[in-house]
Amino acid sequence: MVAPDPIDEPKAYQDLLVSLVGEDDPAAVQAATPTLLRELLADAGDDLRTRPEAGEWSVLECIAHITDAELVVSGRYRWILAHDEPDIVGYDQDRWVNHLHQPVEDPAELLAWFEPLRRANLELWARTPVDQRPRIGHHRERGPESYELTFVLIAGHDRFHLRQARQALAQVREPANPVA
Repeated sequence: MVAPDPIDEPKAYQDLLVSLVGEDDPAAVQAATPTLLRELLADAGDDLRTRPEAGEWSVLECIAHITDAELVVSGRYRWILAHDEPDIVGYDQDRWVNHLHQPVEDPAELLAWFEPLRRANLELWARTPVDQRPRIGHHRERGPESYELTFVLIAGHDRFHLRQARQALAQVREPANPVA
């Protein structure tokens, strides 16, 4: 599954991520992610750092991106809740993965960053009054996004990139096509 470009097709991008959550509770989806990441790491083994093709992310790079997104969204949630219609800055996910993460990176360190951030963000969601969840920030690339929408988007984002990581792993493990 190829995601629409979040800059060129912001509504299609949002719609895709929301559809990946469907009727599921976005907090439950997000709460499941740390376990799913640990299972993925265990399954990936020696294939963790192997890209399925040039320009495509490895399992480790997918996990690094999920971790980066959690770091970014932690700030977005808090700006939206504490400020009146704050400016929300986007970021280039490929630049972050390429410049901030190396193939030798320890996946345990990524999880050591991700898990407490996710826990704090879930606790923030749980204690935020429902009437505060519609508060918005103005995303520079996608326009107005509420705290609630942002929370749902990150749940869909988790599912999208977990699927991407599993597909990368499957591609890496595919036997070479036999020559006829």
